[in-house]
Amino acid sequence: MSANAIDCSVTVKVTIKLNEKAVTPPCPSTMNPADVAGSSSIAPLPEASLDPVYAAKAEVLNRAIQDIGFGRYQKWLFVVTGFGWLVDNLWPVVISIILVPVVTEFSFPGPFLSLSQNIGLLTGALVFGLGSDVWGRRISFNSTLLIVGVFATAAAGAPEYIFLCFFASIWSIGVGGNLPVDSAIFLEFLPGTHKYLLTVLSIWWAFGQLLASLIAWAILPWNSCPINTDQCLRWQNMGWRYYVIVMGALMMILWAIRFFIFKLYESPKYLMGRGRDAEAVEVVHKVAAFNGTTSNLTLEDLTRFDPVGGLVGESGVDTSASAAIKRNTEKFKANHIKALFATTKMAWSTSLIIFMWAVIGLAFPLYNSFVPYYLATRGANFGDGSIFLTYRNEVIVSVLGIPGALVAGWLVDLPRVGRKGALASSTLLTGAFLMLGTTARTSNELLGWNCAYTFTSNIMYGVLYAMTPELFPTKDRGTGSGLAASANRIFGVMAPIIALAADLETSTPIWISGALFAIAGFVALLLPLETRGKSVL
Repeated sequence: MSANAIDCSVTVKVTIKLNEKAVTPPCPSTMNPADVAGSSSIAPLPEASLDPVYAAKAEVLNRAIQDIGFGRYQKWLFVVTGFGWLVDNLWPVVISIILVPVVTEFSFPGPFLSLSQNIGLLTGALVFGLGSDVWGRRISFNSTLLIVGVFATAAAGAPEYIFLCFFASIWSIGVGGNLPVDSAIFLEFLPGTHKYLLTVLSIWWAFGQLLASLIAWAILPWNSCPINTDQCLRWQNMGWRYYVIVMGALMMILWAIRFFIFKLYESPKYLMGRGRDAEAVEVVHKVAAFNGTTSNLTLEDLTRFDPVGGLVGESGVDTSASAAIKRNTEKFKANHIKALFATTKMAWSTSLIIFMWAVIGLAFPLYNSFVPYYLATRGANFGDGSIFLTYRNEVIVSVLGIPGALVAGWLVDLPRVGRKGALASSTLLTGAFLMLGTTARTSNELLGWNCAYTFTSNIMYGVLYAMTPELFPTKDRGTGSGLAASANRIFGVMAPIIALAADLETSTPIWISGALFAIAGFVALLLPLETRGKSVL
């Protein structure tokens, strides 16, 4: 065997029997042995695979994408899927920003608007997450931002708060559908050696908050009713309407870039899963050409796994829509969940990280959804506040999120700190700064505490997003991450309900949020696994 050859029987042990014919994945001649050894995407076929034909073909496609490498197509994807991260944080910030003027105009309990949003986010994640396996990634990718843009623009004409809440829930379906679809698209076209870039995408999340705050500062101070006014007429309070129109128009621009400027190819794995092997191979070659290279993948590389007697190009995979959904939900089967609790240490680690996601999912929106409201009402009570200062301060607070994300990347690899130390300390500090904010007696003091809170909370989220998948074994990582994300969204729906009961005029919601962060911080110290400097399981 030559130095550049790959012994596939050693590197990838994938052998399945179909009608007594044993087959193994092909071994692309251009694959570099070093790349194989360092690629997390090259993994054995799961023993309890739902569909061994599908799994074997997926392994071949993983190798083909790895062979192509990271190029111009993936760089474009980093931008257009980054829009999903930007939107995911931008619209919750929009809701929090317009809360003050819409409550002033419509005189209704503000948390109802946040509740409508959170229900939409949860619905969107479920509908588009599963739906992308039925109607394809492209349809979902090309429709989510359009939904947001259309219904956000329509919301500007809302005559009552009920209509605004309705439109907010609908546009939030589009917002909630972005991350599960965009992350799937990015990962399915990403070489295994570049999977870390999914974490780097979170920089778009910080930019979303900053962009929403900057535009609000430019529009709302000049077109809003004074805080705590007795009467606020529509024509006096057009600022929030102009604002959502501008934000809706921005979504239409981002959608147009996705739809007209960048051509997204359908996911090869989706095409293969629906029995369209020839189209999957064609897409791989188109991506290679876009990157200025070539691919060795052939149709025979996929069809060789089909049952004996099948026609060339006729897939052995169950291609029905129900099978596509089943493959997507298979990661939640009992055997995968049991694997997360197979040992005492694994069970303890899994339980604690899911608990942390749930608690933070409740604590974060309980405060963040109402930040401008707190800034405005406290400023009025202090006697030194104004609409202009409220939105100026929101911009300053938002700026602190960007260095927070960068500091997180530095902390996690520090000796004696690591993931656990960075996560625990940043979460505890986040809770502490929230509680200390209740001691503020001027708007500037409150601004200082909020800047500190935003800085540490972005460190916390940066570490949490990076550490969570590292705690789960490779074949069960989808299940663990999915359970953590579900807990986060479900508890997020509870936040505005607590705010309704607690009364935003008091400091009670802030104390509850701070206490929850503190609990999560202490829980982080109990995590039994430290992943700094170690290979993932």
